[in-house]
Amino acid sequence: MFSSQGTYKACGIFSIGHFTLLIITIIGIWLALKYTKNKSREDIRKIIKNVTIVAWVLEIVKIIFNVKQNSFKAINTYIPLYYCSILLYAGLLSSFAKGVFKRAGDVFIATGAIIGGIVFMIYPSTSLPIYPMFHFLSIHSFLYHGAMVYLGILVNITNYVKIEKSDIKYFASIMGTICFIALIINKAFDGNLMFISNNFPGTPLEVIYKFTGGGLLYTIIMVIAQLILPFYCSYYILNNRINLAKQSDCKYIKLQ
Repeated sequence: MFSSQGTYKACGIFSIGHFTLLIITIIGIWLALKYTKNKSREDIRKIIKNVTIVAWVLEIVKIIFNVKQNSFKAINTYIPLYYCSILLYAGLLSSFAKGVFKRAGDVFIATGAIIGGIVFMIYPSTSLPIYPMFHFLSIHSFLYHGAMVYLGILVNITNYVKIEKSDIKYFASIMGTICFIALIINKAFDGNLMFISNNFPGTPLEVIYKFTGGGLLYTIIMVIAQLILPFYCSYYILNNRINLAKQSDCKYIKLQ
């Protein structure tokens, strides 16, 4: 569970181990939604709060492991400043904050969490290419990203959060803040937090890096893309789902 990198053969992407973890995670999401989709608003708030607390506990374990395996200088391996890491902060805002800060957390969970979770589970580039299937980091990565998808779907199907097009300002604010902090740390320690400063070889981001030639242009494109694309993708998908549901209801009423 906590073996060092290279001790055992890595699970790999699109392998039997990968698809096994993916199927187990999907089943877990389905079961969780089945038993919580009819919960009250207060219950859902408590679910978000409890999931956030558990996520932070596991994140601390992950940080300790990565620091021991590498060093404090290897900031890319343990500082939680990546797109999917934002759930940790959004969960705190949603659970404990009020007003615009709570709204920012809710908006990320309802939009960005779904996109980030799904993308990672399909292409888990930061865990399975390095560790075996039954390693803590492999299991943690699917548990964490599965929780992202679960919470995102839950707050939407229960109407706990109703997303408006104008909510982009909340999404962009939380993303912009994280990117700004990441840029400062990357500059100081030659890091690549949020994947906005340097190449990430062996992933689709390498195509963008080579196309832009790296440097400032790459950073600008990556920042802007993360500021707006996840939100608008989620918004239009959710909007289409709502419109289809309304059309179905109208057809049903006409048939009566």
